[in-house]
Amino acid sequence: MSAILIAEDHDEIASFVDKGLRASGYRTTIVGDGRQAWALASTGAFDLLVLDVGLPGLDGFETAALIHQHPRFERTPIIFVTAVNVGDM
Repeated sequence: MSAILIAEDHDEIASFVDKGLRASGYRTTIVGDGRQAWALASTGAFDLLVLDVGLPGLDGFETAALIHQHPRFERTPIIFVTAVNVGDM
């Protein structure tokens, strides 16, 4: 069973993603900010990271950059999610 870290600061979105992944047999952990995501991801306990682009503390891109700078985790797959409306960008 793969372990997935979900870093999402909106509880409803985190719960939705978590529910779907758990129903598919994955083990999940949810955190609400980029600093927590970096701290947990740096343990090497996760096979995949799902990062919200707009995380507080460190945003998703900053968190991913820190993770991929570490040689041990440079190949860790990351999926970015965002609730930003593309028309608002």
